[in-house]
Amino acid sequence: MTKKNVAFIGTGVMGASIVHHLLQAGYAVHIFTRTASKAQTLIEEGAVWHKTAADATKNAEVVFTMVGDPIDVEEVYFGDAGIFKTAKEGTLVIDLTTSQPTLAKKIATFAAERHIDALDAPVSGGDVGAKNGTLSIMVGGKKEAFERALSIFEVFGQNVVYQGLAGAGQHTKMCNQIAIATNMIGVAESLVYGKRAGLDLDTVLQSISAGAAGSWSLSNLAPRMIKGDLEPGFYIKHFLKDMRIALEEAEQMDLQLPGLQLAKKMYDELAEQGLQEKGTQAIIKYYNRRKTSEKKMKKSNSTPSLMGFAVLFIVIPLLYVGSFIIYTQFNEQWVHVETAMLSMFCYYIACSVWWFVYSWRKRKKLMNN
Repeated sequence: MTKKNVAFIGTGVMGASIVHHLLQAGYAVHIFTRTASKAQTLIEEGAVWHKTAADATKNAEVVFTMVGDPIDVEEVYFGDAGIFKTAKEGTLVIDLTTSQPTLAKKIATFAAERHIDALDAPVSGGDVGAKNGTLSIMVGGKKEAFERALSIFEVFGQNVVYQGLAGAGQHTKMCNQIAIATNMIGVAESLVYGKRAGLDLDTVLQSISAGAAGSWSLSNLAPRMIKGDLEPGFYIKHFLKDMRIALEEAEQMDLQLPGLQLAKKMYDELAEQGLQEKGTQAIIKYYNRRKTSEKKMKKSNSTPSLMGFAVLFIVIPLLYVGSFIIYTQFNEQWVHVETAMLSMFCYYIACSVWWFVYSWRKRKKLMNN
């Protein structure tokens, strides 16, 4: 493929690095991102900013999209100011977003009716892979379109593999995200364990990264966890989107994925704490939160419990005895001693049962949280 006019829609953390590589390779790149100021560095490098995706696409021979959610993908392709409004016959459109396989098929079908080639080509490798131009690219669509795009893929990708017809690239990315989801749990738990054991975590990584436990996440994200660097290479909010898509696709295939479900539950909790804009390595915060919860549980099971015990079993009985004495003084008669003792005994039994049930339910609730 000779150097061509390229449109690139969406210049976020990874998209910006890809555009940089395209510019360095000599492509004329037309970009669209909602806020021009966020693309200022790329504009200074030579990219041309446009107000809409349709404007950026108008003279492009190849159009890349890399946006957030499936709804964003649908908008930039099918919207009133979308790609299909101005894309000409023979244009090649390539979606790098991790999105729904069904949407990839919809785009491919719509494009084919207009003699436009379409590929779904989600990537893996995070911000590091994008910066280094070493992304893994999994491609779905017509084989001829893949061959046409291969040389431009190689500008920013190192492992470019054709997976099959439309949607196959997205399905492969789901396999990738499923593998990462539970791997992130393992990486975080290995560090938590090592720290509790009193080990030097950097030294631990030197050993385990080179062994059977080695993975991209262990080599690239574990050091960030150790440093407390939670800045995004890949946002939690985007990872949650990917896991949601994978679970939806699995459900349609009548497939149970308990490991993925657990990972999504953990990241959902982190998002609820306001960490959705942080990187996926922020899963380490989940274990810090659990440690804090355990401390709170121990505290709540000590001081409040002792106070409650004192009130129920000492203060109230003393008040009872005091009122008993006052009553007999003013009425100049004694209440039957056996009656008083029996009522006190019943009181203690009732309080003991209630206290046991209350403490058990409270502890169970804290454990669940």
